[in-house]
Amino acid sequence: MSIFAPASPNATHLLEWLALSLTTGLGPTRGRKLVEHFGSPAAVFRASLTELEGTGIQATSAQSIATGKSAELAREEIARAAGEGVVVISMDDPSYPSRLKEIYDPPLVLYVRGDAEVLTRPCLAMVGTRHPTPYGSGMAERLACDLAAQGLVIISGMARGVDTAAHRGAIAAKGKTIAVFGTGVDVVYPKENSRLSEQILALGGALISEFHLGTFAAPQNFPIRNRILSGMSLGVLVVEAAEYSGTRITARCALEQNRDVFAVPGNVTNKNSWGPNTLIKQGAKLVATWEDVWEDLPPEVKLALTPPPSPESGSASSASLFPDEGLPPHEKRILSLLKADEATHIDELVERLETEMSSSEIFAALFELELTGKVRQMPGKNFVKSF
Repeated sequence: MSIFAPASPNATHLLEWLALSLTTGLGPTRGRKLVEHFGSPAAVFRASLTELEGTGIQATSAQSIATGKSAELAREEIARAAGEGVVVISMDDPSYPSRLKEIYDPPLVLYVRGDAEVLTRPCLAMVGTRHPTPYGSGMAERLACDLAAQGLVIISGMARGVDTAAHRGAIAAKGKTIAVFGTGVDVVYPKENSRLSEQILALGGALISEFHLGTFAAPQNFPIRNRILSGMSLGVLVVEAAEYSGTRITARCALEQNRDVFAVPGNVTNKNSWGPNTLIKQGAKLVATWEDVWEDLPPEVKLALTPPPSPESGSASSASLFPDEGLPPHEKRILSLLKADEATHIDELVERLETEMSSSEIFAALFELELTGKVRQMPGKNFVKSF
């Protein structure tokens, strides 16, 4: 007989999975093996202390299950989740991501704020450094916007930098995006992304976590959650990442989980380019536009996605790293000499172009480019860069 109150069968089953996830010293892998050993979550809670200890789990874990402590924690947690508007789904729930079940150590339960149905859709993870260059932020936001406009759900970790840019890009396309927290879903981290989390929910996205409610931002939690980013996804797109960064963990998880790895190439002199450039050397797919990702998606996924028209991502049909089509020759020539992540002195432009155009033509072209938002003059009016 189950130790849980006889509510509906589904509710009882969820409580049993939740109780296992809250059991001290158990973890997702041991919890799943415990269920496999006894045949079902309910059978685990019918087992005696001796039988539980005989499986080799920690004594504290066995005692927590046998004495009913884990069950009591689960009841309290499910009540708190209901009060917070949070849904808890177990591995047996239809809303649990099927691809996530394929990894070695899938979470026993997921806490979800928002639309749980979005977890079952085709997803792409986008990850990168917390301190991107303007080029990195721009590429992350642009690619996320274009891919979300095609119907893909963009997954990232809500961290500062590339993660935030990826979520914003999906929102700009009015698309779906999922943020995987390294905290409880009721603890937005960093706090400045509170409004971003509200925008994600407003557009039908979701905030998810395997950590119980109230879990604070402990450093060790973020590498742990990275396996969920890659596990839920068709592939992982790396934008910028230094040699030693959490992004490497996500990329490694993706390879171990047999997921595709994509990378945006970067300036070889920039430390944040080490990650993606190294991945490309090791066989990751080089990505310059959304089509580079799209052409590697499984045929059945492409057929299933029916992207709505997206005025916010008007460049999606003809994306390019160098958006200079239709510009007059002088403006196109100047734009080709500018870099997104580095300012160029105007005197340098004049010197390099002195045989092609006059100074007045250069300044007139710069003025037009600045009006269209393709370049930005830096403080002092002596430096300019593409934008």
